[in-house]
This record gives sequence, C-alpha cells and structure tokens, in this order.
Amino acid sequence: MSAKIELCQLPNKPLWYAPSPSRERLDGAIQADIVIVGAGYTGLWTAYYLLKSNPSLRVVLLEKCEVGFGASGRNGGWASAIFPISLHRVEQLYSHHAALHLQSAMNETVDEIGRVLALEGVEADYAKQGFLSLARSAPQMARARAAVESSARFGLPDQWRVLEGTEARSSIGAEGTLGGLYTEHCALIHPGKLVRGLAQLVESMGAKIYEQSAVLQMAPGVVHTEQGSVRAEMIVRATEAFTSQQPGKSRFVIPLYSLVLATQPLPPDLLAKLRLNHRMAFNDMRHLRVYGQVTAEGRLVFGGRGAPYKWGSSMPDQADMVDSIHGKIYDTMIEFFPALRDVRVTHRWGGALGVSRDWCPTVSIDRSSRIAWAGNYVGDGVATSNLAGRILRNLILEQDEDINRLPLVNHHSPAWEPEPLRWFGINSGLAAASLSDIEERYTHKPSRTAMLLEKLTGAH
Repeated sequence: MSAKIELCQLPNKPLWYAPSPSRERLDGAIQADIVIVGAGYTGLWTAYYLLKSNPSLRVVLLEKCEVGFGASGRNGGWASAIFPISLHRVEQLYSHHAALHLQSAMNETVDEIGRVLALEGVEADYAKQGFLSLARSAPQMARARAAVESSARFGLPDQWRVLEGTEARSSIGAEGTLGGLYTEHCALIHPGKLVRGLAQLVESMGAKIYEQSAVLQMAPGVVHTEQGSVRAEMIVRATEAFTSQQPGKSRFVIPLYSLVLATQPLPPDLLAKLRLNHRMAFNDMRHLRVYGQVTAEGRLVFGGRGAPYKWGSSMPDQADMVDSIHGKIYDTMIEFFPALRDVRVTHRWGGALGVSRDWCPTVSIDRSSRIAWAGNYVGDGVATSNLAGRILRNLILEQDEDINRLPLVNHHSPAWEPEPLRWFGINSGLAAASLSDIEERYTHKPSRTAMLLEKLTGAH
C-alpha cells in the first residue's frame, strides 16, 4: 500500500491533541465581570492579562466544545512576527509610522510569549531559532533579495537577511535550495501544550472555564447558552473563524482551511542528514503557502493551504479532511525531502482560520454594546493572539499603552461579498495562487498572476 493511500486512511487527529479532564457545562444563570466566548489562544491570553492586572476580576470563559478545539489546537506551531498584510499595505491604510510600530510590536510579541511561559512555568516546547523561507527557484530567489531590499528601504534593515546557497542548504537540507530569506523573529511551540497550559494557568488565577457550552445569543451585558446565561459588564468575542457561524456574521469573516501532516519521530542521523536537527521554522517562497517544523520529539510537521472555501461560509466536519490536498501536501514534503519517502505519516488533520475581506486582523471594542472582540488572523494568530490579549486587557480596563494605538485596534474591514460572488472569488484566488507557482516553474520568471493577486488582496 502506498504512503499516500495510507495517509488518506488516517483519522482527523491533530498531533497536538491529548485528552484532558473534562470541565463542567454551564448550567444556570451566573454573574461575572468579564465573560469571554471562546477558550482558544485569544480568550485565554485575554483572561491571563486581565487577571494579572486585576486578580479580583470574575472572569468566565465559555467554550462550545473543549479548550483548544479550534485553530489554537490545530495550527502548525509557528509563533511568528508575520502580519497577514504587507507593511506597504498598512502604510497605505494608516501611515508609515503605524506600519513600523506594528512590526516592532509583532517582533516583541514573539519574545513576550517566551517570557510569560518561563515566568509562569508553562512548558510548551518554546524554542526561538527564527524562520527560514527557502528559495528553490530563480523567481523565489529574486523575491528573497527584493524582500530584504524593500524592508531596508522601508526602515527595517535588520528584519530580514538573505542566505546564500551554501548557508541556506546547511540550515535546511531541502532539495533544490538556491538560497533563502531569514528572520530571527519566530519561535516554535507545541500548540496543544500551550493552549492547555494557558487554560490551567488562568484557572489557577481564578478564571472559570465552562466547556460544551455553546453561546446561542449575545446581547449587551448578557450571553445565553442552551442551559444557562452569564451577565457581565463586558463580553469578549474570541471565536476566530467560528465567528462566521454566528447570526449576521457570515460576511464579517470567512473560514479558510489549513491542512497538516506529521511523521513518526525521525532518527537523529536522518535529522542530521536533512539538516533538520534544530527547531527553526521553515517553508519556501511559493505563493500557495506551506510551512514546516521539527517538534521537540523529532517529528516533521508539514502543512499548507489550498483547501477549497465552502459555500455560505459553512464549516462542515469534513472540511478538515480533504484527501486531494493532504496528498498534495505529502507530495510537497517529499519534493523537499525525498529521503522521507519511506517514513510513516502518523497524523493528519485540518483547521479553520478566520479571514476578513481586507486580510487585516482586528482588536476592537464597542462600549455601547459592551462587547469587545479580536481575530481574523489569516493563519498568523499564534503570536498575534497574544498581542490581541494585551490590547483587549487595555481597552477593557482603560489602561493606556502604546500598543493601544496600533493600526489593528478598532480596524473595520469591509464585508465579504454575498454568494455566489464570495465562493467564486475566494476559490478563484486559491486557484490563482496555485497557478502562480506553476507559472513560475515553467517560465522561470516572477508570476504576473501573483503580482495581481497581491495588489488585489494586500496579502503577502
């Protein structure tokens, strides 16, 4: 039986998943100071910073399924300083200073996560060794050089640096590597350990987490579940892609899926041969994003985009498992590392990420409705959710910090188009990104399709 057929028989089970004691369901009416809807990274970081600032606060978190059920327990484990839209796009929307301030805050956030985990004794396999985007074709190498030059002109000469062929190949032993683009501003984490550790931490600080408690309705000062309700001074909506399933929100954010594979633990000699005996995040500079890391126990985790958007922003269970896309991710992994052809893939899974119409995340508050929210991270939420948690703390408690003036604060994205325009546009964009990579493979020149796509979305 081929490895591709075997992987398509694997169940939807994230490598990061581990059973934990179930928490009680909300049953009855209770009071709180802050009620947070969603017990993923955004909700948990917000609870942490709120309680760190004011330990007397009554903080309640309501989770539809279990802690870390969504993207927080299904991502690829990168805590990076990447922001979904380019700094040039941020400059167009706001100002040059705002863009520089944002990148500085994102860089600091990667370190902030490590600082808190060390301070609070949360073990999440945090390792900050940076991120290397390999250039494996002439157009990719040209983009790497252009990115460094553009960053320097923008005022960030140290954000990125080009690695020439020998140095890049000695860092990651992927086939066809010509060079690469490196930044120090990225750490790797174990997503499951992080989300479970944060949950246990905030509970030890006095927060109460209810699981299996889906919120049916939010109104000023109160949220309702099937079995109960919580009255609070402020509601925090921390539901990321699942926001699209709430009444009236299907055009506020759309769910897109990222799919992932994990191998068996690799022998130390094979890791050394492939230059994977480290904890540096990596991918290559293709347009349809892929991403990889080696876990603390020596497994290769390799994922990518490309799963189709579902009509009406629906989120059926089977959207996590697209055999054809998992197969393409496997093929790409083998293209990177042919020596892994006989290595067993032990896990495959998928997860939804939230995308706003302009690809820009937000952290917002509406005091009239007594609701605050954050999300739309476009797959870059492991670090951004920490920054969002600190900003939400400041907005709710009216604490003044420089991060309160970042461009994502109270950012309002336009609504997505109604169907069928939404379905056609999003899936056309995914197809265009894939075609851009094919175009470059055959022409050996930068893709014109990709240039147009970047202008239309502002994403990078």
